[in-house]
Amino acid sequence: MVEGKLFYVIGPSGSGKDSLMSYARKRLATNSGVIFAHRYITRPANAGGENHVALSEEEFTARVQSSLFAMHWESHGCRYGIGSEINMWLAKGYNVVMNGSREHLPYAQKNHPKLIAVWIEVAQEVLAQRLRARGRENEADISERLMRASVYRATPGGITIANDGELEDAGEQLVQLIAPKVLLL
Repeated sequence: MVEGKLFYVIGPSGSGKDSLMSYARKRLATNSGVIFAHRYITRPANAGGENHVALSEEEFTARVQSSLFAMHWESHGCRYGIGSEINMWLAKGYNVVMNGSREHLPYAQKNHPKLIAVWIEVAQEVLAQRLRARGRENEADISERLMRASVYRATPGGITIANDGELEDAGEQLVQLIAPKVLLL
């Protein structure tokens, strides 16, 4: 059996990763060859943003100690994990799509050397507008996020999707990337 591909979707906060992955998930709902991994996060389930599995700090620590994560990291005061079930899915030939971390990419690549980094990029002015529109951060926080976004750029071997325009345009690029051999209507 051919091993599946791990698509590690990354980009700055406000770049539209969650929206693109949601779009692709809906478009590929009937495609049994693609699985979207949920992140386990130490933040409340109703915190907004992505559909995730909420864990307390204690639950998260217990899962780390039990080796139940294929990868995990900390960022912005939260802990994030991807369940070890992705390894079984990949071994069975499924393509797996996950929301990753730019900072954690080198570690993820070490454990999953065939990982395909999918960089979601957006112009700084569009990113600033999106961050302000969502209303979660003050101007100082937005400035810090914009500065962090300017530091990270796609690495060699990664694939870049520009998400400055319509969601459907970038969404279809992601769909074609993760399920290229599927006839999509």
